[in-house]
Amino acid sequence: MSKHNYETGRLNLPFVGISTFAKKPYLQNWEEINADVAVIGAPFDFGTQFRAGARFGPRAIREASTLFSFGHGGAYDHEDDVTYLDEDVTIIDLGDADIVHTDTKKSHENIEFGVKKILKSGALPIVLGGDHSINIPIINAFKDEDPFHIVQIDAHLDFVDERHGVRLGHGNPMRRAIEKKYVTGLSQIGIRNVSSTAKEGYDEARTRGSDIISVRQQRDLGAIETIKRIGLNKRVYVTIDIDAFCPSIAPGTGTPSHGGFLYYEVLEMLKEISKMHTVVGVDLVEVAPDYDLSGSTSILAAQILMNFIGYIQYYKNKIQNIKNHENQLQ
Repeated sequence: MSKHNYETGRLNLPFVGISTFAKKPYLQNWEEINADVAVIGAPFDFGTQFRAGARFGPRAIREASTLFSFGHGGAYDHEDDVTYLDEDVTIIDLGDADIVHTDTKKSHENIEFGVKKILKSGALPIVLGGDHSINIPIINAFKDEDPFHIVQIDAHLDFVDERHGVRLGHGNPMRRAIEKKYVTGLSQIGIRNVSSTAKEGYDEARTRGSDIISVRQQRDLGAIETIKRIGLNKRVYVTIDIDAFCPSIAPGTGTPSHGGFLYYEVLEMLKEISKMHTVVGVDLVEVAPDYDLSGSTSILAAQILMNFIGYIQYYKNKIQNIKNHENQLQ
């Protein structure tokens, strides 16, 4: 629909139609990806150590995203005087990676395969989890890409090496990530309270160069100074665990942890990341909708992702326009 015919097309209200992410086109053939952003679901939750249910996260996030999809040309932010997610940003929904019940290896391989297809196309991968173990095959998919830094927004460190032979659960992804030669470092933000990793895990993470910041430390620093700690102009992958947020606003998760972030605290960090760095991929994990009958957790996840996509594309285009202008002056 063009920018000038909103009144002549379908009204297409949020509760009408099929629940693709942001009501964007569904693409079944992964050999034909041609978009700025490609969304894929990873409905896998066999890696959980407590409450399962994140397998329903992708479906719930998609449905919640329709709330923000009235079809009126993006999202105008009156504070910034910017329309984010405008029609120049092409987004497609690839559906879900195939999950084989009880088979972690095959399910992870299928997730990796889907992300590789997105990367090969040149689109930005946005992965809807699923428990946090899905980050392991996602990062594996970047094997042939340029190096990058990982920003993890989470209540838990997820830095366990091995526990009772388990190396691919949702307590392991950051440990598996830092083992990759193409992962240059970790910023682990929001880590707090009774956690998923013992003291030796924290010691090992810091030894390997991780910058661990609690919610209270982030509040003291503020969004800008927190993200400045990463450096400038880096390639950054962002993984967001919904339990980074306080369960007062995001109860629909398997491992809630009180004392978490509020909406704008995370949103402001994501905006600063988009300004300062090149985002190469995003996942949002651990939404387990059955624990939140209000649907607020899924709405929060969708709202965060849609804003983040808007920031990424806006600042990417802004930087490109500046470069084009500079080239014209030379």
